[in-house]
Amino acid sequence: MATFPNSPRLLKGGIVLVDPDTGAVQRIIVLQYNPDTLSRSLQIKAITEGGDRSEALRLTGPPVETIKLDAEIDATDQLEFPDQNPTAAQLGIHPQLAALEIIVYPTSGQLQSNNSLAQAGTLEIAPMQSPLTLFVWSKNRVQPVRLTDFSITEEAFDPALNPIRAKVSLGMRVLSVNDLNFAHRGSSLFMAYLQQKESLAAQSQGGVLSALGINRIP
Repeated sequence: MATFPNSPRLLKGGIVLVDPDTGAVQRIIVLQYNPDTLSRSLQIKAITEGGDRSEALRLTGPPVETIKLDAEIDATDQLEFPDQNPTAAQLGIHPQLAALEIIVYPTSGQLQSNNSLAQAGTLEIAPMQSPLTLFVWSKNRVQPVRLTDFSITEEAFDPALNPIRAKVSLGMRVLSVNDLNFAHRGSSLFMAYLQQKESLAAQSQGGVLSALGINRIP
């Protein structure tokens, strides 16, 4: 299908998995379709009720930010041309779903390694480390996150029962310097995200008191 030469390039949202130690990109997951809506909530971290009233204006850290979205995956168009899309013809959208699902799984190698340590009588086995997950929604939002909710609704299947259309609901919590060691790579990414937010806020045009119906602060 032809497009106008001056049409803006449509950017996609997605998830990037990064090695937390080296910073090497391990996997890039681009959403097939951008969600129509993206829900965010901020839980403010302040002095709790019943604390010292002289500290009421103090913040104890960045707010806890959570993100929710629904992403659609559809192989219908690819199945119209099976010779050009052999993977979709054989497996439907299994590969795309699996790429998202393995984010919340330890690897089989990690499980086997920990089992070997347990069989050898190791008294303390460290929890398995996962890649650093980044949610990317334009250059203004690159956020280290942890997936907290994950559900898949498979809506259509091919004759071999491979899913060919699905909706994936994701819930994410943004990881801040309160969640990670300040020297952690994820903390530096969070600080860059916060500084970008401060830069954007500085470009917002301020209002005037008269717009609020007052001339001065009493």
